[in-house]
Amino acid sequence: MTATTAPCAATPARATRRPPARLRAWATRAPLLPALVFMIVVTQLPFVATLVISFFDWNALYPKARHFTGLDNYRQVLTDADLRHSVWTTVLLTVTVVLVSLVLGLALALLLNHRFRGRGVVRTLLIAPFLVVPVAAALLWKHVLYNPEYGLLNGLLHYVGGPQPDWISRMPLLAVEASLVWQWTPFMMLILLAGLQSRDPEQIEAARVDGANDWQVIRHLTLPHLRRYLELGALLGSIYIVQNFDAVFTITSGGLGTANLPYTVYQSFYQAHENGLASAAGVLVVIGSIVIATFALRVVSSLFREEASRA
Repeated sequence: MTATTAPCAATPARATRRPPARLRAWATRAPLLPALVFMIVVTQLPFVATLVISFFDWNALYPKARHFTGLDNYRQVLTDADLRHSVWTTVLLTVTVVLVSLVLGLALALLLNHRFRGRGVVRTLLIAPFLVVPVAAALLWKHVLYNPEYGLLNGLLHYVGGPQPDWISRMPLLAVEASLVWQWTPFMMLILLAGLQSRDPEQIEAARVDGANDWQVIRHLTLPHLRRYLELGALLGSIYIVQNFDAVFTITSGGLGTANLPYTVYQSFYQAHENGLASAAGVLVVIGSIVIATFALRVVSSLFREEASRA
């Protein structure tokens, strides 16, 4: 009996044995595979094709004359005067918009962090510009505000007896920057407001008891606490503004020295039909965005670690 019952006792143990950990991991990830394949097909394959084309001298008007040129397209992007100017314009546009948006967003976040009547309505109105479609926002600024004949800015100046300038012609880059600042200040405000509301109220109360005024609290407690949030807002804003095309195309059409690198890619591809040169410039934009995104992900992960340590 003992010899016959031993195998029977071992059978249920074998039947209920759990699958290996690797098999369980693949079974958990299996539902995500279609989405991963779709993302690779939609995003990575076109980028690989763009990377390959960037090594060719390829004009769409003369497809049979294309030939491999190696890094010549990248060398031209980095040495051509117009292309270098577009790179400088991209850097200047990004830095200006991000810094001004951060300062204004911090001021608005400090305002909304205090309780007052109608705060919910004010918060909704301040968030609204970020929800406007980028092309619609650029058209709004171009026609409703900047138009020299019926724009609101010249209307106000006419009311007080001031001059009637053509804003886009006189200050083209500033006109583009102002529209982007208007649109991105609410984004910075939301990030910084979240950081303000995560402060330890006991520290603020202790500083008040010790006699600290509002400026000292902001300088020694608020700003150090918001450092990670400021970095996150700057990095995320830079990722978008480096690639911005809508405002430049809609307000100035890349003229008057406002052509940034994405607009130059558009000009090279759709107007000059230089597929290889446009692909090289596009690859440089992607590389710059990836560098910025890498720092942004590090900041986000550090924020998550800090929140986890507090919990």
